[in-house]
Amino acid sequence: MSLRWLLLRSARRGIFGSAEAALWGLKSVEGNCHNFCTTIFKDVTYMELKNLLKSKSIMLIDVRETWEILEYGKIPGSVNIPLNEVGEALQMNPKDFNEKYNEVKPSKSDSLVFSCLAGERSKKALDTAISLGFNSAQHYAGGWKEWATYEYSEKKQGN
Repeated sequence: MSLRWLLLRSARRGIFGSAEAALWGLKSVEGNCHNFCTTIFKDVTYMELKNLLKSKSIMLIDVRETWEILEYGKIPGSVNIPLNEVGEALQMNPKDFNEKYNEVKPSKSDSLVFSCLAGERSKKALDTAISLGFNSAQHYAGGWKEWATYEYSEKKQGN
């Protein structure tokens, strides 16, 4: 065997190996498309959230850090579960969940809405919830920033 042939064979294996890995990656994404595709359509608008809260048909989970809520405020009726606790919290037994968050633990069929400051962390929380089987989860992409802006303008117009 010549050195040239060995190099060509190695290069061919490297190229085709990469192509195979890329194709496997696409198949893997296709296999998980259900989770990915369902998350794309799970945004809630300000008015939708306001109506959902009024109807008491959802659990609104604010995934900001506790200090952020204490410093800036929160959407009335929301429960604070910081993003780094969401996965563990949704898998807790009901008694532990109630003790830690002072709320009834949601079931996988309950409607959840996640919020944060501006939609980034709530999207991550949504992905976590959906991966754990909470298929009625949504997120409020506008977050606290949008909520506070609308609420302030509504109060200003009311005066």
